[in-house]
Amino acid sequence: MRLRSLGVALAATAALLTLPAIPSPAAAAVAAETPLSQGRPATSSSDENAGTPAANAVDGDNGTRWSSAAGDTQWLQVDLGATASITKVVLDWEAAYGKDYKIQVSQDGSGWTDLKSVSGGDGGIDTLDVSGQGRYVRMYGVHRATQWGYSLWEFQVFGTPGTTAPSCDPADAAKGRPASASSTENAGTPASAAFDGDTGTRWSSQASDPQWVQADLGSVRKLCKVDLTWEAAYAKEFQIQASDDGRSWTTLRSVSGASGGTASYDVSGSGRYVRIYGTVRATGYGYSLWEVSVHTDSSGTPPVQGGGDLGPNVIVVDPSTPGLQQKFDQVFTQQESSQFGTGRYQFLLKPGTYNGINAQLGFYTSISGLGLNPDDTQINGDITVDAGWFNGNATQNFWRSAENLALRPSNGTDRWAVAQAAPFRRIHVQGGLNLAPNGYGWASGGYIADSKIDGTVGPYSQQQWYTRDSSVGGWTNGVWNMTFTGVQGAPATNFDSGPYTTLDTTPVSREKPFLYLDGTSYKVFVPAKRTNARGVSWPADAGTSIPLDQFYVVKPGATAATINAALAQGLNLLFTPGIYHLDQTLNVTRADTVVLGLGLATLVPDNGIDAMHVADVDGVRLAGFLIDAGPVNSDTLLQIGPAGSTADHSADPTTMQDVFIRIGGAGPGLATNSVVVNSDDVVIDHTWIWRADHGDGVGWNTNRADYGLRVNGDDVLATGLFVEHFNKYDVLWSGERGRTIFFQNEKAYDAPNAAAITHDGIVGYAAYKVADTVNVHEAWGLGSYCNYTADPTIVQAHGFQVPVKPGIRMHDLLVISLGGKGQYAHVVNDTGAPTSGTDTVPSKVAQFP
Repeated sequence: MRLRSLGVALAATAALLTLPAIPSPAAAAVAAETPLSQGRPATSSSDENAGTPAANAVDGDNGTRWSSAAGDTQWLQVDLGATASITKVVLDWEAAYGKDYKIQVSQDGSGWTDLKSVSGGDGGIDTLDVSGQGRYVRMYGVHRATQWGYSLWEFQVFGTPGTTAPSCDPADAAKGRPASASSTENAGTPASAAFDGDTGTRWSSQASDPQWVQADLGSVRKLCKVDLTWEAAYAKEFQIQASDDGRSWTTLRSVSGASGGTASYDVSGSGRYVRIYGTVRATGYGYSLWEVSVHTDSSGTPPVQGGGDLGPNVIVVDPSTPGLQQKFDQVFTQQESSQFGTGRYQFLLKPGTYNGINAQLGFYTSISGLGLNPDDTQINGDITVDAGWFNGNATQNFWRSAENLALRPSNGTDRWAVAQAAPFRRIHVQGGLNLAPNGYGWASGGYIADSKIDGTVGPYSQQQWYTRDSSVGGWTNGVWNMTFTGVQGAPATNFDSGPYTTLDTTPVSREKPFLYLDGTSYKVFVPAKRTNARGVSWPADAGTSIPLDQFYVVKPGATAATINAALAQGLNLLFTPGIYHLDQTLNVTRADTVVLGLGLATLVPDNGIDAMHVADVDGVRLAGFLIDAGPVNSDTLLQIGPAGSTADHSADPTTMQDVFIRIGGAGPGLATNSVVVNSDDVVIDHTWIWRADHGDGVGWNTNRADYGLRVNGDDVLATGLFVEHFNKYDVLWSGERGRTIFFQNEKAYDAPNAAAITHDGIVGYAAYKVADTVNVHEAWGLGSYCNYTADPTIVQAHGFQVPVKPGIRMHDLLVISLGGKGQYAHVVNDTGAPTSGTDTVPSKVAQFP
């Protein structure tokens, strides 16, 4: 063993001096067992610096170490080279150790099985007896014990080695592939010369450090070996790296003390891009390579391929498509009243001008333009949502969307009479917009963002609405709660006497990713973050484009294992319209991963699993899909960041946009928590989290769901928050410095009596509760409505409950009794008048405290 301190060393010396020398021939004759992991290729989620690479943890040297970046979660994995029977894992921690971690095993480096979970670790040397088989073994750190990362002197895996060696394809996967470099010495030594299979041509760089050369393999591949043939100007120190997207790189091997010539290096990992990253030159010249050969592992499960067609339920059209109106009509006829049906459809309109079209949108139907800007796709006609199917009542016009196109309404005003979960994004309306159904029946919506309405918006019967980062030619009226942030032309705040709450700018926003055509190639545009935004983001969009081949295009029938394998490879996800039953949780662990749904693609977790977990990483984009609870209770349908997440994501926050949650309605559904946000700086931009009050599988316990949204992370912002009907708190906010702009809520209709919702001496759970431990929180434009149909005598104590502290500021709150079915005694805490009986008149508090 290694003695870690002077005190230990002195104690050991003293003990040796006081004991007689006793020979131990038996002990001396036993050689130390060599770990299966020693000298094998190792990779990690991150390295603290170039001096602490993953390879240091499996080199058999207790004086070198691997250390990660300072964040959770992090991992270190080793490729044993073949499937082995694993009996023991030894972790020799440096001072920066893991408090909670898992030992996991995998056959293919994609799907992982837990062998051991450790909680409350105390560092030092952990010797863990395990039992399992696999080729890949990893330490998956969940919570660090210090503010530093994870650090291991040695990671040792013991057991019986496998007999089947990996199959490393002798063919060169990089030969003839597109290549690039940080620099070239001259036009005669281009990057492509290192990948042309000709040892008489070469790439050479400028004479400086660092320099790199890379090849694009065309798809994510498993990598097993890289051969390098150096010219006289070789690298003394360099790294072999891989990337799935050409931006974020993983070091597969660090080499120091190299002597040039021809050398082969075993590696383990995957990537679409492979690069040689030189850090120290051996000569005064640049770096020069005659040839780089990349070999891939052809054993096991083949990699998931990115790109491909968009599946049967995506309808791509252009202005010359025959029978286009009939296509819209056919889908609408099927979907008009199919509130809980299984159909899912996405219309994609190529750039051009469409004349005389009326695209009526029913349930689970989305329409989007495929231009980079809305004006690239011009409809001289209408996109219509009305409520004829429900006798002129638009309060159930859920789950549909329109996005990224220009619209010149046939009679000057388009009708968009929707309720919740029906976003209107990135639309240029060259005329007016009517948000009420024909006949001005009941309506309960809605959401507009990044849109330009040249004429007047008339909400008429709409009870509430939120509009963000847009421009309007006018706004005619409102019922209860109309909130605007960053909207040019918005009406001034008049909450004391009217429905309006208006903020000049939106503090943080980032528009939803969207699919578009670049020539004939599909790409996804990922808009950049905006701060203090006002008006639309286009046409001068800031952001990045991601080719479709960097997405796993998920189609009905895809398994959760394949989806997770795609994520592990570094692919993004594009869910095509359909319903996806999951038998394992989807794990999004890579920073800046995009998970985008088309046509309200729906995820259903089976057997009580959670639907999706997002790691505590930067910039994940979740957008455009529905999670539908299964009949066996899930603890949490969507978790963003594990418990205890602390990383700062302010520069690149995770966003959740048009992600909707449903418990019941389509059948029994159960979930203790719907959405839990543990990461800091998350932006929740338009969500409807709904415990069903109608449909199939509805009842106080039949579709029980205690909490809608729980926020534990700090500095979280919600813009356009709709959460309804939960058995306990609809929103429970425990993170510091949280902000909400616009909140719409109805309490659970089916509370059987006051006793069923009484807690801590309070009748009724607040719709929006800020935890007593919170010191700073601010919110604007919040409304809660009660409709206690099971027991109309219930008098709920309040709609909102917050601690009374200087940092807690609540603006423009209201509560309403819908037709007198139940009442509120107060608006917030013990402040605000009771509701008005059967008159359905709001009780308001403009400022609290």
